[in-house]
Parts: sequence; C-alpha cells; structure tokens
Amino acid sequence: MKPADVGIAVLVAVIWGLAFVASRIALNEFSPELMTTLRFAIAALPCLFVARPKVSFVVLAAISSTLFLGQFLAQAFAIAHGVPVGLSSVIVQSQALFTIGFAALLFRERPGVWQTVGIAIATVGLLMICGTVGYDFSVGAFAILMISPLSFAAGNLLLRRAQDVPMFDLFAWLCLVAAVPLFVLTLITNGPQPTWQALTHMSLTGLLCVIGLGSVSTSIAYWLWGRLLRDYPAAQVVPFALLVPFVGSAASSVTFGETFGPLRLAGMVTVVGGIAVMLLSKRAQASEKQALPKIA
Repeated sequence: MKPADVGIAVLVAVIWGLAFVASRIALNEFSPELMTTLRFAIAALPCLFVARPKVSFVVLAAISSTLFLGQFLAQAFAIAHGVPVGLSSVIVQSQALFTIGFAALLFRERPGVWQTVGIAIATVGLLMICGTVGYDFSVGAFAILMISPLSFAAGNLLLRRAQDVPMFDLFAWLCLVAAVPLFVLTLITNGPQPTWQALTHMSLTGLLCVIGLGSVSTSIAYWLWGRLLRDYPAAQVVPFALLVPFVGSAASSVTFGETFGPLRLAGMVTVVGGIAVMLLSKRAQASEKQALPKIA
C-alpha cells in the first residue's frame, strides 16, 4: 500500500475507535433510538445529490437493517445500559469471527487452518468476557450488544449482492433506508413530545457528537474504507480494523476513566488476538497467491 493510503487506513480506524466515545457522550442527551436516527439522517444527506444505486430495494433494506440498523442500534442500547465503551469496541470487532462462521455455514466457504485457530482463540476470549458479565452491567445488556457483531457479519455477506455500484452512493442510501424506520421507532418508543424536547434542547457537545458520528464516522470513514477496499486486496486493508478496539479502549479509559478487571482484560486481549490470527492469515494467503508464478 502507498504510505498515504496506510495513513488513511489508520485514520479510519482512529475515527471508528473515537466514535464509541462520541456515542457514549451523545447518549447522555439522546435515547439510543434518537441518537442512531440522527446519525443516519445526517449520513443520508448526500442522497439529495446522488442517485439511488442500481440495487433492488429488498437488497438495500436487507443490508441496511443488518449492517447499519442492527449493528449501531444494538451498540447504542448496550452502551446506554452500562456496557463499557472499551469492551463494546472489542465485541463489535468480533464480527470477523461471525462473518467467517456464517460464510462457512451458508456458502460452504471452509476456513483455513489458521482461520480456524483464530476462531477458537476469539471464542475462548468471548467466553472469558461472558464470565465477567452481571457485575457492572446486566446479562441483558451484553446479549443486546452481541446483536451488533452478528448483524455486522450478516451485513458483510449481504454486501456481496451490491458489489458493482459506487460505494459512497450505496452507503448514503443505506443510511436513508435505516433512518426512516428508526425515526418512526423513536416516535413510538420515546413519544413525539420528548423527542421534540430532546432535539430543541440539545447542547453544543451533543450536536457536535451526532454530526461527527453521521458525517465523519459514517459517511466519510465508510467512503474512505470502501475506496481502500476497491484499490487493494481486502487482506491488506482489513487488518487495520484491529486498531479500532485499541483506540476505543484507550480513549474510553482517558475520557471516562474505564478500567477492566484481569479476567475481562485478558478476554478482550484474547478476542483481539484471535481476530488478528484470522485476518493476518488471510493476508498471508493472499501474499502467497500473488507470489505464485502464472502458468500459461
């Protein structure tokens, strides 16, 4: 990769890591439903200028409801109900484990030996984290959080149905498709009056957080990531996502003073280690394929 593109990949990972902190701050003022609605409404503004991609509405809705709505709404609910930001950033990145697992079950894509080892390591880490649940946050909150990586993984696979369309246009319309039902859900669960009051009495900090989540973390970061995936093999790009939980955990520790007990910290490190084995094994396999001489 070009040095500039390496810098972009690191920048995206930093943005996504800091987004967990921004979400936690915004949730001090907004409900999970309203915050997620605002995030996607802002990210959907480019739909005013870009045409809808040539993808069926059913496919758009399926991708949007998993990759965006399911992932981010579950994440927001979990953080709002006490799950630490640093832990959330690690659990969300376990989507790599579930993506490989779903691909094996649904598409018969058998994982390699090292991918299987990585899955086993990450699973042990998740079980270690499960052993710490119920003390500072509820089992229900953790169960809701687990919806996030599962939805993320499903969305990754569904994205295969929309490969030949401009990524920026696609993600803008995915956000619009997510924002509409989320707004309806917000009005039903929160009520029109509390929703209006939250919008009209938001602080500058809350406003900046949702603008950052919508425009920077969602629109710009996903567009940059999509461009990198377009220009380079996924095996070269995806490992940079390993930086996200480290940035998220470090930022949450500095901002909120979050600390982790030995078992939970060991579980978090084990999950990240398992993900690293999975992703870096893909990179090694891709390098081997590129090194093989072509036979006429």
